[in-house]
Amino acid sequence: MGGIPITALNLLAVPEGVLSPEEVGAMLRGGQDILDEADCRLLGGHSIDDTEPKMGYSITGLIHPDHIWRNSTAQAGDVLYLSKPIGSGVVIKAIKDGETSRDVIEDVMAMMVTLNKEASETIRLVGDPTSCTDVTGFGLLGHAWEMAESANVRIELHVSAVPVVTGAQELARQGRFPSGSRRNLKYVAPHLDVSSSVDDAMLTLMADAVTSGGLLFTTREENAASMETTFSRLHVPLYRIGRVFPGPARIRVLE
Repeated sequence: MGGIPITALNLLAVPEGVLSPEEVGAMLRGGQDILDEADCRLLGGHSIDDTEPKMGYSITGLIHPDHIWRNSTAQAGDVLYLSKPIGSGVVIKAIKDGETSRDVIEDVMAMMVTLNKEASETIRLVGDPTSCTDVTGFGLLGHAWEMAESANVRIELHVSAVPVVTGAQELARQGRFPSGSRRNLKYVAPHLDVSSSVDDAMLTLMADAVTSGGLLFTTREENAASMETTFSRLHVPLYRIGRVFPGPARIRVLE
């Protein structure tokens, strides 16, 4: 983590005769809008016929070798932060099932199209984090466990401090999770110490597979106040969700 995107190649797969040229054009324009926001130049791309529509980008960027943000270098005493809400997995499943409202759809879409550019630039104003990753398919618990295991530290997470997109908690209580989120929890469960006050729905939501999630990062205690003040001054969202303690590697989940 910590790199700057420079160029991109588009990778487009479209089922012949299923999507109209206008729909494909809208996909490409949406992607271009995000590339423009990221100051990343599109060089070209490839398109193929496939059974279902999908699109992505191969990105080339730059990073200084002395400023690579790794997920394996958290230190005891660090403060743990998250920059975007979780819960997109359970909401996306509800959208696919046709069982959610317009305000829920709009909120999760706004979260997913928000780049981590502002958050990463704001972190740089304070200084490199001690560790950093982004929350994606493994969910918050899965990525937190990667950080804990690789650094041999114990991470303490406070569920009440974790931001959640609109509608996700209600859907979680209804058990509307995609199968990937349940697999995430099953995988990480042996490494968790969960408070009895944390209910099963919220615990599974913490493992919910995220699309376009935020930065999960740690900083030294002495830099925490400056980090929070800088994010607040620039109106960039930031959530203090936990702390790092000496190992062995575990995740402690508290209310």
